[in-house]
Amino acid sequence: MADEKYSGDFYCVKCREKREATGDVVVSNERRMAKAVCPVCGTKLNRILGKA
Repeated sequence: MADEKYSGDFYCVKCREKREATGDVVVSNERRMAKAVCPVCGTKLNRILGKA
């Protein structure tokens, strides 16, 4: 799980639209979360993933 990546839709709060991006998967408080950067405005994007 060291180099796990997530590629898919993230919601950009600044653009207020869904964006396609690729980011790293991290575990915080026993939750898997994907972190990426918006390709349009550069804002940090977060997406909570399932426990699988």
